[in-house]
Amino acid sequence: MNLKNEKMHIHILGIAGTFMGSLALIAKQIGHKVTGQDQGVYPPMSIQLDEQNIDYTQGYAVEDLPMADIYIIGNVLSRGNACVEEILNQRYTYTSGAQWLCENVLRDKWVLAVAGTHGKTTTASMLAWILEYAGYNPSFLIGGVAENFGISSRLTESNFFVIEADEYDTAFFDKRSKFVHYQPRTLVINNLEFDHADIFDSIKDIQKQFHHLIRTVPNSGLIIHPQGNKNIDQVLDMGIYSEQQILPTSKLLLSENGTSFNIENSTVDWNLLGEHNMQNGLSAIYAAHHAGVPLCYCL
Repeated sequence: MNLKNEKMHIHILGIAGTFMGSLALIAKQIGHKVTGQDQGVYPPMSIQLDEQNIDYTQGYAVEDLPMADIYIIGNVLSRGNACVEEILNQRYTYTSGAQWLCENVLRDKWVLAVAGTHGKTTTASMLAWILEYAGYNPSFLIGGVAENFGISSRLTESNFFVIEADEYDTAFFDKRSKFVHYQPRTLVINNLEFDHADIFDSIKDIQKQFHHLIRTVPNSGLIIHPQGNKNIDQVLDMGIYSEQQILPTSKLLLSENGTSFNIENSTVDWNLLGEHNMQNGLSAIYAAHHAGVPLCYCL
């Protein structure tokens, strides 16, 4: 299914989530009519939706379900939801947000995906800004409003698309992690810890999904990850089919601006604190460099 050339009415269930709301903005940019429903719509997503004149209703009353060409169902909805049952009973066309994004946007892009238990939003925001600063004009979908951009998503003519790659499941009808749909050429795995106990029983369940993700990276692609992370190393031991960039070690020092660290015979001096932010920065630098950005633009 490819909806890019044929303009349609897309109705999004769960439109106030950071992923689904960001998806709504991209669908609107393509030219589709976009509406939605959610149990609660609050800032910052409500502000973004209102600014784009995207209509939505509060709650999941069936009488608020419009006749649409396709329904995108968020992973917060499950069987028993009145709108879900109506869509199934009437045999309306439906899909997940991750699958719609893959089929209609990402297949034409060089996808730079940022995965990991934490640090995804920060790293993806850094990466998108490096590409922007270097003149790449990237598309992006980030799980929060990026400060330098003032929005959580956008679609451009650029070949490059930065996405925050979440391991949470896709939908009630697709229990794979969302990131399995993204097919990245550049993949960052920041870290890997046990999380989302509501859908994963153990760290091994999460590692299995991360290895599914690794299997989707082409052999011409690159996987970027830190040194010495046991959980990531165990995933890589299951099989890796592309090139890998292991992040170098660097000493974090206090500076007048905040902190500094060295990379590739140069120094990064910024106002961020903590080893975790240094690692986020290193990941973003090497991911941008893989896309062709000279290191001088990254530092």
